[in-house]
Amino acid sequence: MPLRAIAYVSDALADLSNAGLDALVEDAVRFNAVAGVTGVLLFDGGRFLQYFEGPEDGVHAVYERIVQARSHHQIRELNRGRVPQRFFPYWSMRWLGVEPALTQRLINGEWAGFVHAVNGGPAVESALGQLTDLVVHRMEPFGELPAAR
Repeated sequence: MPLRAIAYVSDALADLSNAGLDALVEDAVRFNAVAGVTGVLLFDGGRFLQYFEGPEDGVHAVYERIVQARSHHQIRELNRGRVPQRFFPYWSMRWLGVEPALTQRLINGEWAGFVHAVNGGPAVESALGQLTDLVVHRMEPFGELPAAR
């Protein structure tokens, strides 16, 4: 079964607290586990950047929930398409706090790269590669990889 992925950025509501974000992510963990979707959510205090992957029907169901969510607005897709493998197989969802400059760097990155890898396109330093490196460097020192979540 081919895997699909979507990456997007959105503006968080101004009054979203860490406790509110934790509750939102815990709800997503439950829903995504049933849908067979895994991924990561970055939050810089003002914006979300999320990447998630899984079977086409699961990715579609998760994205519909995201579009309807009241915790953010101004959703802008960075890319969607097939992926050759799961890049975040251990987390039905996880959030990480990041600096706004890092969010901006990832937004401006080459998101088409995760589609090119499937289609035999040129090797590029993709934003997805940067995101996976970020997660490994942030979580590995704390023994949090490969933690199922």
